[in-house]
Amino acid sequence: MELLEARIRRDGKVRGDDVLKVDSFLNHQMDVRLFAEMGKEFKRIYGGCGVTKILTIEASGIGIACVTAQFFDVPVIFAKKSQTKNIAGEVYTSKVESFTHGKVYDIIVSKEFLRREDRVLLIDDFLANGSALMGLIKLVEDAGATVVGAGIAIEKAFQPGGDLIRSRGIRVESLARIKSMSEERGVEFC
Repeated sequence: MELLEARIRRDGKVRGDDVLKVDSFLNHQMDVRLFAEMGKEFKRIYGGCGVTKILTIEASGIGIACVTAQFFDVPVIFAKKSQTKNIAGEVYTSKVESFTHGKVYDIIVSKEFLRREDRVLLIDDFLANGSALMGLIKLVEDAGATVVGAGIAIEKAFQPGGDLIRSRGIRVESLARIKSMSEERGVEFC
């Protein structure tokens, strides 16, 4: 998606060879108009898949998922990274290692919101090593529901996550795929 790639070139900040800061428009301060264009693109890509729910993980994917859900006219579920008093009853759970935080989380979704008949589109801001998506896929599979695909804003194609998820037969569509990046050269797209 040229619009997203242009925004990454303009406002993204590379740290080292594997960290891309996009907090000015994607995952701290959010450009909702950009999210709307991304949502339209995800609808174009997955519109014929019978999506009934969108699933993301706390926290950075929530904004993109919510705006995308408007185009599908379906609810968003977000997997929480900790059990809270607000979640009562039975839950699906999975372990996820955060690339950004270097920490392992137990993610949870109430069984009340994820059912066998659901056709689930996964949405997230980044795909690096694939741990978050693998955790979300496990939640959907545990519910007996169907993953129709994953919509990713930015995929670091030089890391193994995309290949890992695709090797499981899951359709992954990323709006910007980064081939390489460095502080000196900036970002090179696939």
